[in-house]
Amino acid sequence: MQQQLNTPEDLRAIRQAMDEGKNPLVETDVPRWEDQVGISRIVNRRVLEFEVLPTPAQVLGDLPLSEQAQEIVAYSRDEIRACLYGQDDRLLVVVGPCSVHDPKAALDYARRLSALKGELDGELLIVMRVYFEKPRTTVGWKGLINDPDIDGSCNIRKGLLLARRTLLGVLDEGLAAATEFLEPTSPQYISDAISWGAIGARNTESQVHRQLASGLSMPIGFKNATDGSIKAPADSCFASAQQHTFFGIDHLGRAAVVKTLGNPDCHVVLRGSSHGPNYDAASVAKAMDTIRAEMPADSAAAHGLIVDCSHGNSGKDEHRQAQVVRDIAGRIAKGEQGITGIMMESFIEGGNQKAAPLGQLVYGKSITDKCLSWNTTEQLLRELAHAVAVRRWK
Repeated sequence: MQQQLNTPEDLRAIRQAMDEGKNPLVETDVPRWEDQVGISRIVNRRVLEFEVLPTPAQVLGDLPLSEQAQEIVAYSRDEIRACLYGQDDRLLVVVGPCSVHDPKAALDYARRLSALKGELDGELLIVMRVYFEKPRTTVGWKGLINDPDIDGSCNIRKGLLLARRTLLGVLDEGLAAATEFLEPTSPQYISDAISWGAIGARNTESQVHRQLASGLSMPIGFKNATDGSIKAPADSCFASAQQHTFFGIDHLGRAAVVKTLGNPDCHVVLRGSSHGPNYDAASVAKAMDTIRAEMPADSAAAHGLIVDCSHGNSGKDEHRQAQVVRDIAGRIAKGEQGITGIMMESFIEGGNQKAAPLGQLVYGKSITDKCLSWNTTEQLLRELAHAVAVRRWK
């Protein structure tokens, strides 16, 4: 467990211990490699501890995907690509909790969503949102992988295994999974179970994330920048389609040079901005003009985009989010082009609650952004399916 160090005296004691070549987080002195090479006074001055994790190969070997799960991942990735390129006229819908904090509730939600997916599969390609890492504007709970006990202990080893088990459970329900890739190392532990990935607004201009996307095996959506810039994610789509060479780790946890082929299936996600929503028809058309100026005509990005109905497009209000979904459904029914999919934040209970250890929380209610309730979600998904059917009829 991570030791809590809060006082100036604590910090002074730590610095003194480090100057003496000691490990300040354990009771007995442990020789450090920095002392062995004679640089202990000038490196890792602000690092308290390195905790060795199991390698990605060990985790994937201990918690492997079944043959059925591998089949779901493979064909759902192909289905998503078909929607993005216009070969499948269904609407791609990425829906689920803002973030997973309770694997039991997440799998409860997955069972409900799986049953509805079977009913609406002719009109909607439903993929469950299964997010484990949360980018923070300043500080706060960073997600299940970083802090699974929601108490600041940051047991990442436990979080990684919980995240993978949750993904296996979602696949066991017959659902494809979507997630946001935040840390450059964590995909090695979970990406084999992911069918669609997102790069968030804060990272859409990041070279590290563009390189990461270039080597990922599934379609990746780049969100518009927090200031609303569409050129930033369009540039990301172009850059991620190219070959890259960069630092990384392999599945044995070794430092490695990573060489990628490039990912041609990247596309833009409109999520609103600090200036307001951008889900309206004029914003979609303007965004597509910008994207097509950057991307080849036969690319996924040039064919269409995904609208995130939450975040800046709803002011993070679940009631407003429902209005955004209904507005888009109406436009799809009228035949509007350019929208290949939508994202919705949804959980069992509507709204959100303050983060706290699991035993203190309302079951099935978000501890990050406000989510649509399951009842509202079910109704909205049926309305979206009806909209696709009307578009086909016309």
